[in-house]
Amino acid sequence: MSDQPAQPAVLIGEDELAQRVNDLAKIIAPRIDDDTVVVCLLTGGLWFAADLTRALARLGRMVRFDALWLASYHDARKSAGRCEVRADLQRPLVNQRALVVDDVFDTGLSLSEAVRLVKDAGASEVMSAVFARKPWPTQRAIEPDFVAWEAPARFLVGYGMDVAGSMRGLPYIGAMD
Repeated sequence: MSDQPAQPAVLIGEDELAQRVNDLAKIIAPRIDDDTVVVCLLTGGLWFAADLTRALARLGRMVRFDALWLASYHDARKSAGRCEVRADLQRPLVNQRALVVDDVFDTGLSLSEAVRLVKDAGASEVMSAVFARKPWPTQRAIEPDFVAWEAPARFLVGYGMDVAGSMRGLPYIGAMD
């Protein structure tokens, strides 16, 4: 029998998560149209992308959906420093507006690579949205266009963020440090 992992300290509960997603959708909705393709970065971005696309639908934006699976952490707490494409886009993006969606903006590596891949696929405009943006000691290559929460410099879990593949499904965001 394995030891139970420590319970994370709750930083944002379910109600606040929902409110931040709804508030962000209100900012994004006027900047997109129904032909916009939301590109979810797997795996962590799935929870935020699902909530965001539903919030956009409630505002009358029936966006299209695609996913891009990039890996840079490989179950470690530190980025490997490069991204591996595990599953590419499935939908044509030529002359389409795209919104790349991810759970957390940390080093910026995954988001930068995703934006590059979406541009290379022919998107006419590429915007990005993240739920959490963590502070970083050096300048990042890219900054997201939309951010729901300015996160502390802590190891985050829940709402898509994980520790070695675990705790992604927590309905809140917690810290493991």
